[in-house]
Amino acid sequence: MPEVLKAPLVVEFPFTRSLGPVQRAFLTGLRERVVLGARTGDGRTLVPPAEYDPVTAAELRDLVEVAPTGTVATWAWNHEPRRGQPLGTPFAWVLVRLDGADTALLHALDVPGPDAVRTGMRVRIRWAGQRSGAITDIACFEPYDGAPDEPGEPAGPAVHSGEFEDPVNGIVASARLDYTYTPGRAQSAYIDALAERRTVGERCPSCRKVYVPPRGACPTCGVATTEQTEVGPRGTVTTYCIVNIKAKNLGIEVPYVYAHIALDGADLALHGRIGGIPYDRVRMGLRVEPVWTPGARYPDHYRPTGEPDADYDTYKELL
Repeated sequence: MPEVLKAPLVVEFPFTRSLGPVQRAFLTGLRERVVLGARTGDGRTLVPPAEYDPVTAAELRDLVEVAPTGTVATWAWNHEPRRGQPLGTPFAWVLVRLDGADTALLHALDVPGPDAVRTGMRVRIRWAGQRSGAITDIACFEPYDGAPDEPGEPAGPAVHSGEFEDPVNGIVASARLDYTYTPGRAQSAYIDALAERRTVGERCPSCRKVYVPPRGACPTCGVATTEQTEVGPRGTVTTYCIVNIKAKNLGIEVPYVYAHIALDGADLALHGRIGGIPYDRVRMGLRVEPVWTPGARYPDHYRPTGEPDADYDTYKELL
């Protein structure tokens, strides 16, 4: 039986966001161990605060301080925490309606097991030791025995100016997906061929199109593809983009060009980086060939072959 290929993959995108007056006050407040909500025209208090009333769409600017204690509105048990989640041990995801708020805040509740959490239980914020102005300044929630009207807790939301020293004006939030990819029969054959510096696609028995990389089935006809066909190695740039933002952990200096390349004999363009030519000289119709580095299982980039540019009519259906 052939080896089943698999590989861990990560898709990550650090998203930089500037903050308006409401979110700036909310996140800066968390840094100072203050929870702020936004008050609507009809007197509701939204926590987390919104910049616009979700009911009327009216702009919201009035901020009020709510208590760090609250009540669990609903919950779900997380038996296997993943990377980047609030706690490293099993915990409950909870929606907590903080005292003085009319909406619920999603966060983690640190309890020993699912039998220790219930709807209606009282909880309070456990603040992080180091705070920077982010939702993670709330380390988690923890059980709390006090009632909403216990002495020392505010009877209702207190008006807050939203002004703090050294306010947080922007955040960087990392969106990340970790997963294990297992290719099927068609893509396993494609990957094995690349290790031999060959590019192999599959031909549809109905429309006769050759797909590279192969999908195992024709996306046009919906029938299985099994006839292997070697294509390339040369090809034509059908379209491209100039990359001006440096990617994390990628040792390529900007600007550089990423292109759709239709390999000779293929009816589907694949992605590839263009090198060996100034970025501003890359063009549609440019003829290119793969460049392999020692020990690599796939081309490092594609470079010009020196041939005349391909005629537009030869690749216009592959744009």
